[in-house]
Amino acid sequence: MAQKKVCVLIPTYNNAQTLEEVIQSILPYTQDIIVVNDGSTDQTRDILSRYTQQTTIYHVSRNKGKGNALNTGFKVAYEKGFKYAITIDSDGQHLAEDIPNFLKALVQAPNSLIVGARNMGQENVPGTSNFGHKFSNFWYRFITGIKLPDTQSGYRLYPLEWLQDIRLFTPKYEYEVEILVRAGWRGMNVIPVPINVYYPPKEERVTHFRTITDFARISVLNTLFVIIAIFYIKPKQLFSQLKKKDLENYSTNIS
Repeated sequence: MAQKKVCVLIPTYNNAQTLEEVIQSILPYTQDIIVVNDGSTDQTRDILSRYTQQTTIYHVSRNKGKGNALNTGFKVAYEKGFKYAITIDSDGQHLAEDIPNFLKALVQAPNSLIVGARNMGQENVPGTSNFGHKFSNFWYRFITGIKLPDTQSGYRLYPLEWLQDIRLFTPKYEYEVEILVRAGWRGMNVIPVPINVYYPPKEERVTHFRTITDFARISVLNTLFVIIAIFYIKPKQLFSQLKKKDLENYSTNIS
C-alpha cells in the first residue's frame, strides 16, 4: 500500500460500537488511515483519541452527510500525498481482509475506480438493500452503458487526482452514486472486485440510511441523470462515433 501510495479512508457517524474494531482490523494492513468524524454525538471522539498516533483524524463540527465526509477525507488524503484511497464504512460490514483484492485489481488496472461487489444472496441481507441494489444497478447501466454488479457498495478504491478535477453537487448518500455516474461519463475505467460483507441480525443492525428520504434523494438524482443522458450524453456519444466512422471511411478511401 505504501508503494502504491494507498490510504484507507473511514467516514464515520455515531458508530462507536463498531468503530474501534474496524480500525483495529485495518492496522495490520496499513497505518495510513484517515478517519473523518462527521459530527458524531456518541463516544466516537473518545475512541478516536486512542488512535492519534496511528491515524489521521479530522473532526467535522456537525453532521453534514456521508458525501461531505468522503469529500473532506479525499482532500486530506490528496494533500498528504496519497494517490489512492480505499473507503471503508465504520459499521463493521466491510472486512479489512478484502483490502488485498483492491490492491491486486489496482496493479492490473491502474487509475481505475474499483468498486467492491457484494454477494447479495447471502444470509441476513436486508430486503431494502436488495431492492435498492437492483434498482441502482439498472439505472446506472441505462445512464452510463456500464454493467456493474454493485453500484451501491461503499467499499471502493478511488484515484484521488481524478477527484480533484470534478465538482460534485450531492453531500449525502447519493454522493457515491454521482461519483460512479460521472466516472462513467468521463470514460474512466470502472471495475468490480468481489468482496465479503457482514450483515448482523436485524436486532443488532445500526443504519443511518433514511429509507424514504434518502431513497427519494437518490431517485431524484437518477431522474436528473436520465434526462442528461438522453438529451446530452447519448447524442454526444453517437455524434462522436459517427464522426470517428466518417474519418475511418475517409482514410480508407484515400488509401
